[in-house]
Amino acid sequence: MITYTVSQLNARIRAQLESDYRDIWVEGEISNLSRPASGHLYFTLKDDAAQVACALFKGNSYRLSLPARELANGLAVRVHGRATLYEPRGNYQLVLDQIEAAGIGALEAELKRRRDMLAAEGCFDAARKRPIPPAPRQIGIITSASGAAIHDALTTLRRRNPLVGVIIYPSLVQGEQAPAQLIRQIETANRRGECDTLLLIRGGGSLEDLWAYNDPNLIRAIAASAIPIISGVGHETDVTLADLAADLRAPTPTAAAAHSCPDLGSSFQHLARLKEQLHGATRRRLQNAQQRQQTLAHRLHQQNPQRQIRTAQQRADQLGERLHAAAHRRWQREQTRLSALMQHLHHLSPLNVLQRGYALAYNAEGKTLARSDAVQPGDKISVRLASGRLHCTVNRRSKN
Repeated sequence: MITYTVSQLNARIRAQLESDYRDIWVEGEISNLSRPASGHLYFTLKDDAAQVACALFKGNSYRLSLPARELANGLAVRVHGRATLYEPRGNYQLVLDQIEAAGIGALEAELKRRRDMLAAEGCFDAARKRPIPPAPRQIGIITSASGAAIHDALTTLRRRNPLVGVIIYPSLVQGEQAPAQLIRQIETANRRGECDTLLLIRGGGSLEDLWAYNDPNLIRAIAASAIPIISGVGHETDVTLADLAADLRAPTPTAAAAHSCPDLGSSFQHLARLKEQLHGATRRRLQNAQQRQQTLAHRLHQQNPQRQIRTAQQRADQLGERLHAAAHRRWQREQTRLSALMQHLHHLSPLNVLQRGYALAYNAEGKTLARSDAVQPGDKISVRLASGRLHCTVNRRSKN
């Protein structure tokens, strides 16, 4: 009996795949399309019963009959390439060199039909949309009570305005029963009338995952709501019919919460922007480093230098740790800088100066006096001290 190592097994399977399926055409629908900064494209090709991972490397994208910029989730395509196995992870995938359009996917076609129908009903009309209250007393959130979206929204509301009240209307956010529950919670919130604004939110996902938010009856309920609704469904690139019907569309659940209430302090707002920028820069650098590592690993793997691949992977992990450490140091520096600025502002306060024995003089109209010739003998003036005021009469004046 022969016993293989994992590496030997993956190598044999890869060789068999590349021998038997080195020149194939496959038709399906694009899903989970990713465009990293490296210029490579990654997506899932699926039909009703199965799916397969696909990779289109940058060097092949210039020869496509269908331009890479026109690829999108839901697009039905016909692809050409070879089957292979990414040995370090044991992932089976297609490496492509050609992509042709095969029409619009079934879900995309149904989505277009619903959009046209609801637009004709006026559900997306801008004139119908209500302004978002600038200072709400209470905000309602319609989402899953256990998802990441509710956590992100509550965290944002507490940070921006801990005085605003929050009511959670729990609902399914995915599946056949989700639209009916979402509609029921919108109607409940309107019947109770206890909120100034409603947030309709959930995390990101595929077109199928977000399909409940394209339900026609849900769109009509959003349009009919007497309470203004802010939608934050999925990620920034995800756009549902609920987004089009809502009074305000936010790119994410966190952004929806941010748009729903004012920030209590400009300093905290500035710190939040710095934090978001730092997180974005960290994510981009990590994505670039990870994509570069994957590209190098693929190139090295073609020549089968196992030891060099392991070294490159270890180096990528070390870079990731250093990057995280650098990001944390940057965040600490910004916090220290903000504290110093706040301390400096306190020292410059006029009221702080009064504590050292200085005083402020005002004329009868309450204007600050800076010159002795601004008053005449006999005029009434008031003098503000660190504690209390003096009401005085000018006996005489002098220039010095």
